[in-house]
Amino acid sequence: MTPAQATALTFVDETRRLLSAWTRTIFDFGETAWREYQSAAWYVDLLKREGFSVEEGSGGMPTAFCAHWSNGPGPTIGMYAEYDAVPGNCQDAATEQRPRPGLSVHAGGHTDPHSGLGISSLGALLATKAAMQRHGLSGTLRFTGEPAEKVRGSKPIHAAKGYYDGLDGMISFHPFYMLPLCNTARWDTHCGAAYAMIYRFVCDEPERWARSADDGAPIPQSHSAVRAPGANDALMMMYMASKALRDSMLPHQGGWSISEAILTAGQATADNLPAGLAEIQYMIRTPTVAMAERASAVLDANADAAARMAGCRFERHWVSKSRPGLANHAMAQVAYEALQAVGPPRWDEAARVVAREIQKNAGVDPMAAPILDECERLIAPQEAETILRRDLPPSQVNSTSDDYTDMSWHAPTARLYVARPALKAPSGFSYPSWVMNALGGIAETIDPMVVCAAKAVALSALRLFEDPSARKASRNEFVERTGGGIGGSRWTAPLCDYEPPIHFRWPEYVTTPRGRDWWIPTVSNT
Repeated sequence: MTPAQATALTFVDETRRLLSAWTRTIFDFGETAWREYQSAAWYVDLLKREGFSVEEGSGGMPTAFCAHWSNGPGPTIGMYAEYDAVPGNCQDAATEQRPRPGLSVHAGGHTDPHSGLGISSLGALLATKAAMQRHGLSGTLRFTGEPAEKVRGSKPIHAAKGYYDGLDGMISFHPFYMLPLCNTARWDTHCGAAYAMIYRFVCDEPERWARSADDGAPIPQSHSAVRAPGANDALMMMYMASKALRDSMLPHQGGWSISEAILTAGQATADNLPAGLAEIQYMIRTPTVAMAERASAVLDANADAAARMAGCRFERHWVSKSRPGLANHAMAQVAYEALQAVGPPRWDEAARVVAREIQKNAGVDPMAAPILDECERLIAPQEAETILRRDLPPSQVNSTSDDYTDMSWHAPTARLYVARPALKAPSGFSYPSWVMNALGGIAETIDPMVVCAAKAVALSALRLFEDPSARKASRNEFVERTGGGIGGSRWTAPLCDYEPPIHFRWPEYVTTPRGRDWWIPTVSNT
């Protein structure tokens, strides 16, 4: 370990209480995709106070940012924060199921948790900066704020607009979310492609549906005239018809999924008028772009048929077009060796007490050692790859979904996983979702991950600054895999050909004379 790396580790240890408080701050904000106003402002303010130059609203996204700090000419290393939460997961940082104070369960809450993800990377960023200053290491740190990851939102846009170009390495950290990817780095099988789009149905002239020019009724009868079914009916026909995708397409090639969310419905009045506007969002996760294209073509056909039947027109608006990931063994090795130097996260008796209380409240007999054993073990990337491939067909190159993949086509990228706390369960028992969400907000249970990840990411960054051979190996591999680097013969260009979809009715917090609330009002218990 170099002196600079030792300095970074000491920095993280000395600031762990701050990192803990910051993690809870972002956890409690609980802001969802494209509406992370407080979270983004919090990061921007802190980074400016730490001496970073910050571009706010980067890529045309109000809750994105791009920060730089330089200590002279040299390599440029990238890290990033995510901070979006998920609607309908408003769990307090408590050992029982309950929403955060003043909110309902329908509000946003952190599931992965991105609150810990972002602060881990921020801790690594500040530790790396401190080490560079103390030991005179030249180079530049780039730190991007990435909103809307849950809809694969910002990274395809940032990538298309050049925010990852010029990096000598990008370190992507994510809390572990599935075995065997616990304390390790991705090797060959990186995340796949993702397409997301909003279909908007608009009923402009409902009175013209099923009418001819000689109907002889210049003024429709108020409550009995024939009118188009309208936008709500189009949305529902689209919703039901698209369920056939799961039956007709998904089972025949493995490793992909489709999900939907109704953003806007209604707009009808009490006067027997049809709904004039309705919107539904789809997310398609696939191993390949070609599969995403085929599935989206079916959705387009369904939207067209539904619109025609309901007397509407439809519009398709892109939310995301995200490429599958590109492996880089040299970068994976850098990240994993850093994690080996740090060791896996460890949970003390205080954390185990919290975990047992959660088990009790979830209906499980408390265990002496409640934390999943794998959370405190390292697994080599090659070994994790072997286990991951057991359930995948040989032809499937990519699996699961995350938009860090867009970064991997612009810079040598490592995908590092560090264990978030997960509980052992009796045979046949599955914990309700509030359990994992709570574990991500309680300091005793989430702080070990934050500290471990901050150290591992910082050591990875400093290795790249101090070791020219590591930079050269990762760059050579990037060039080889892309057929010449950015623009090479095997390089996949950005798919993003759309503007940030920030103007839609995304779920968000609102402030009224009643105070701050979720867009679905808090349900009164009185």
